[in-house]
Amino acid sequence: MTHKRILVTGAGGFIGHHLVKFLQQRGHWVRGVDIKEPEFEPTTADEFLLLDLRRWENCLVATEGVTEVYALAADMGGMGYIHANHAQILHNNILINTHTLEAARQNGVQRYLYTSSACVYPEYRQTETDVIPLREGDAYPAQPQDAYGWEKLMTERLCMHYREEYGLETRIVRFHNIFGPLGTWDGGREKAPAAMCRKVALAKLTGEHEVEIWGDGEQTRSFCYIDDCLTGLEKLMASSFHEPLNLGQDRMVTINELADIVADIAGISVTKKHIPGPQGVRGRNSDNTLLRQVLDWSPGISLEEGLRQTYTWIEEQVRQSLVLKSAEQMRHSQVLSGESMVKV
Repeated sequence: MTHKRILVTGAGGFIGHHLVKFLQQRGHWVRGVDIKEPEFEPTTADEFLLLDLRRWENCLVATEGVTEVYALAADMGGMGYIHANHAQILHNNILINTHTLEAARQNGVQRYLYTSSACVYPEYRQTETDVIPLREGDAYPAQPQDAYGWEKLMTERLCMHYREEYGLETRIVRFHNIFGPLGTWDGGREKAPAAMCRKVALAKLTGEHEVEIWGDGEQTRSFCYIDDCLTGLEKLMASSFHEPLNLGQDRMVTINELADIVADIAGISVTKKHIPGPQGVRGRNSDNTLLRQVLDWSPGISLEEGLRQTYTWIEEQVRQSLVLKSAEQMRHSQVLSGESMVKV
């Protein structure tokens, strides 16, 4: 294997942090760049730069001296965050992606992998729970549901034109709900698997076995474990394929079923409380036909196994947060008690 100098943008985030470790294990020198450091464990990057990639000069610094770029940096989050921040997401991600791509071209980067999303697919193809799996060509005629999807689709076009006009070898991957440990699990930016693991863990640890689900819970999705995602990224970067390519599992489940799977892993039964909230499209699933043809590979880690790994990690995070919360409440109670004694 030829050892390369690689840049991973968004290296402080969930996928980016895992990708840095994955590439290093294959002997590559890796520079990580993000506006923040990884939250749950230190980065292993050979070099980690805290840079705001919305700024042009920072993109020039980030892409200097590398031959490959995995472009993961983005302002994004779970469905609630995406639905509430259209203008901010569109503004920030346009700046990040246009500046990083042009800086890579000017610095002589050879290959550039852009991480797009299943959110590029038209809303009119995702109105039923029993949705037909989405093929890559289904992105047009375009009608993404939100600003996040529109920006992803436009940057796909930009990558295509950079390849055609400037000779920069671009690769485009469309993620379908990647999940796993060491990712955001609370605060509003978490995705559905992490949110469900948190809710079930909280139910288990508090004994209050009720979990809230936005909508009726019959909306459908497919979920891909992080280890499969990393393998797919490496294979796509090494391939000669330059059109957009789905990367995800093709097993579709409802959110209600997701809750049951996680509860079973936790060893408890839960009562589902359906409440109003953003649900995204009604149904979405990945068609992996082209993925198998192009890479001679497809994700192989089961949803249950991926969730088992993820749940174990998130339950420990919830346990620690409850201990911390209890300690804070005790300190607060002691302070109040001391104040009362002074007043007496």
